[in-house]
Amino acid sequence: MLAKKGGQSPILFCGNGGGKGLSAPACEAALGDMDFGGKLVDRKIIHIDMDAFYASVEERDNPTLKGKPVIVGGQPEKRGVVATANYVARKFGVHSAMPTVTALRHCPQAILITPRMDVYRSVSEEIMGILRRYAQAVEPLSLDEAYLDVSGSSLCSGSATQIARAIKADIAKTTRLTASAGVSYNKFLAKTASGMNKPDGLTVIPPTEGASFVQQLPIGKFYGIGKATEAKMRQLGVITGADLLKFSARELTFYFGSIGSWYAMLARGEDPREVVISRERKSQGCEMTFAQDVTDRDFMLKVLYEQVHATILKLEKKQLCAKSMTIKIKYDNFKQITRTKSFSEPLNLTAALEQVEILFDKADNHGKAVRLLGVTLSHIQKQSDAKQPELWRED
Repeated sequence: MLAKKGGQSPILFCGNGGGKGLSAPACEAALGDMDFGGKLVDRKIIHIDMDAFYASVEERDNPTLKGKPVIVGGQPEKRGVVATANYVARKFGVHSAMPTVTALRHCPQAILITPRMDVYRSVSEEIMGILRRYAQAVEPLSLDEAYLDVSGSSLCSGSATQIARAIKADIAKTTRLTASAGVSYNKFLAKTASGMNKPDGLTVIPPTEGASFVQQLPIGKFYGIGKATEAKMRQLGVITGADLLKFSARELTFYFGSIGSWYAMLARGEDPREVVISRERKSQGCEMTFAQDVTDRDFMLKVLYEQVHATILKLEKKQLCAKSMTIKIKYDNFKQITRTKSFSEPLNLTAALEQVEILFDKADNHGKAVRLLGVTLSHIQKQSDAKQPELWRED
């Protein structure tokens, strides 16, 4: 439908099979006015986002789950968290990253399923294969979402909207799963659009409407703005994109650091990022959630040592090395802190293990109960590109 809620600029919602949006013929009729046509920009970006991916795979493979609340996640007695929940469970307030024990309080009748990552990866490979039939420039963000740049494509008469619809149909036919699609002239707006009409939605934000759409977008809906940043913006009187637009890039940089200039661009509906075909790994890490809170310093250091060792070995097998290390500590009250150290040369195992205790003590734990520990190595590069690759392996 051509939505104009609360004065919002017209955005195209195509039918999703659930009674929302335009029917296929009506949507086709609107495309002449709403599709890009090269009027203002020459980029056509599609964001594909699978609907409740893990849970949908479980429902597909076990039809008896249809219509029932389904949670995919870790066991509550092991401090598990929700990986995803189907839309039935979401009506009870269940959401991703929520502790499983909390999710089951919200929805005690939910069916809890342990993730089957091998299955999800296999299905994801099918989906990514479909996307690559429609565009050379495909940028996977995770197992269940990706960007496509279809600028200049001759498929579907060059219509990004039609390409998105064809992709959705192919995914449904091949995997028996639904995907939502967002179509716009940059990544920020395409991703925002894909979440507006879920599940099985198709939303287009054309170039003529991008800036005015962003002005009425609640600040919490801006991709990349988390709860903490949203709270700080609200203190500054920033509730919508229009409020954000009142601040200059310099002012936003003063309040939020270097990312402030990025917020200034988003406020204007701008996002110059390209769709990156090859995404090199920027970090490698692991973490552990304890079944019970721990306070023993020696035990926690032992866990961190093992995590560092395992992470360096993973990098070494790929002939990679890292120049930065971060430890993450999450306390029993869910407060989380990180401590990071960067180096001029690649980390070897001995140096990394020495830094663990230093970073841990910088966290100033003072016997606080800890529920999760994690280690991440970043600023990754090929060993062959390192200044002194001989530092990598211990004798």
